[in-house]
Amino acid sequence: MKLKSFLIISILILFAQYVYSQPKTTPDFSDAKVSIRFFDRTMYYPGMNEDNPVFVSVTITNTGTETLRFKLADDRAFSLDFVARTIKNTSLKPASSLIMKRSTNQTVYFRELSIESGESYSFIENVKDYINFEEPSIYYLELVFYPELYKSKYIGISSNRLSLEIRPAPYALGSTVLPVQEKTAAILKPEQISPDKVVEQTIIARQKSLWDQYFLYMDLQEMMLRNSDMRRRYNQASADERERMLQNYKTDLMQNRIDHDIVAVPEKFSIENTSYSQTDGCVTVLEWFKYPNFREVKRYAYRVRQRDGIWQIYDYTVTNLGTE
Repeated sequence: MKLKSFLIISILILFAQYVYSQPKTTPDFSDAKVSIRFFDRTMYYPGMNEDNPVFVSVTITNTGTETLRFKLADDRAFSLDFVARTIKNTSLKPASSLIMKRSTNQTVYFRELSIESGESYSFIENVKDYINFEEPSIYYLELVFYPELYKSKYIGISSNRLSLEIRPAPYALGSTVLPVQEKTAAILKPEQISPDKVVEQTIIARQKSLWDQYFLYMDLQEMMLRNSDMRRRYNQASADERERMLQNYKTDLMQNRIDHDIVAVPEKFSIENTSYSQTDGCVTVLEWFKYPNFREVKRYAYRVRQRDGIWQIYDYTVTNLGTE
């Protein structure tokens, strides 16, 4: 009886030693930190995956003392997921191209990378390759990284959260009809022209009452939010309410009910000075306004900002210079 008990205990000890000596089946990624930030942040609109991408820089950092090893697919769609939620915590649907790619039977090529203690590895991805942004709104964006590839989704590392604002597409602010050039059927698109040309074309469009051309190079949202009360209301509004506010603002401008200086029609004008850096600038213009018995002279200072190669007017000031 004692011999049998001794044999049983010996077998259990040997089995325990064997189990303990085996390598862990699940790799430990507790020392891996994943962070995201916007790369070359600009204004983002629904759709337009190629023309208006949402580039995000992804960084994987080894916060531990041992070498961190993980797999990274050549096609990053098999290594990570972006998750976007609304303010009501509703998740957006993944892009149809992403679903098709992952549901297709194919070989996934990957590299095994090693990061030493304190080192990082970074790359850039377009969020719109992963998520469909169909409506303008504010979304909360996160990333989940799969160090053992997408097929092993039970091993995932979540990143920090970013706030992503998708604005109404510029051409959608006015109406459901796309603006076209006068006497042609060509759709209006902003061009990569200099700040002084932007201001010049905007003033000429106003002189000719060509409203679609007048609004082409104007950041209506920023113009509207110059009013602090309007900014407060806008920040508290839903996506649909924000779109209505922008539409109402545009309508009020066209009917000369607000911001009278910006929609005033000069008899003539002369660009006085243009100064700008890579992303921001100012164009000052002398403008003459004709009245029955005199002409009034004003100096306009148009603030412009460059996004994706396009300059837009987002603010202005006016100085009265007297009459002639």
